[in-house]
Amino acid sequence: MRNSKTLAKVRAGKPVRMCSFGHFIPAYIQMAADSGYDCLWLDAEHRAFTDREIQTLLSYCHRFDIDCMLRPPTLEKSRLYRYLEDGATGLMIPHVSTADRAAELVQSVKFPPLGDRGQDGVGLDAGFLSRGDEYVEHANRETFLVVQIETPQAVGNIDAIAAVPGVDGMFIGPGDLGLRIRRTETNVTIAQANADVAAAAAKHGKFWGGPGLSLENIQHLYQLGAQMIAHGNDYDGLLTMLRNSSAELDAIYG
Repeated sequence: MRNSKTLAKVRAGKPVRMCSFGHFIPAYIQMAADSGYDCLWLDAEHRAFTDREIQTLLSYCHRFDIDCMLRPPTLEKSRLYRYLEDGATGLMIPHVSTADRAAELVQSVKFPPLGDRGQDGVGLDAGFLSRGDEYVEHANRETFLVVQIETPQAVGNIDAIAAVPGVDGMFIGPGDLGLRIRRTETNVTIAQANADVAAAAAKHGKFWGGPGLSLENIQHLYQLGAQMIAHGNDYDGLLTMLRNSSAELDAIYG
């Protein structure tokens, strides 16, 4: 059973190096691990993966000793903890706006006494070996639940959300939150959300973060205390390479 690099960094008060991907590119996993990243954010909310593809990618994460934080396409209890059995180190759940929803998620992904996760104990996360209570204790200690703060309601409830036992971290989603700020009547701002989440995280001993939208934004979040900032992804990498390569051809071909 492997220990979480993400949680080791968080517990040591250090920032987590995390990048993201949303396509079936097994080589990306080794590239990220060799580049010094601690964690990969795998997005199955907005990208299509089969269960077997996710299992394959998670096995590569174990092979190259890098955490995978999976954003799942479902809230179905047994499917959530099956992702952990298949090797995900953490789950990031979108659109968590209330403490009640956060508590429901804890019930799904944490073993007693924190939650009500079902036990199998012979998946990849256990090394395909039955280990009893040792496995249960390890899973509760070395896997993490991150809830996404993506609505004005979530910002208003952030202290209660952060106080839920079993919620390990919060991750601001500026895309969805910004959309709702623009299209609803609210006094919430992204700047306020960052400050409120940072304060709640510090108060309740949780970690927090968000996507690094620019180097200036990364610096700002880091100065506020964010330990999980996503920087680097397959989409931007491929798009930048293709645009740069096309521009180089333009310079030659005219």
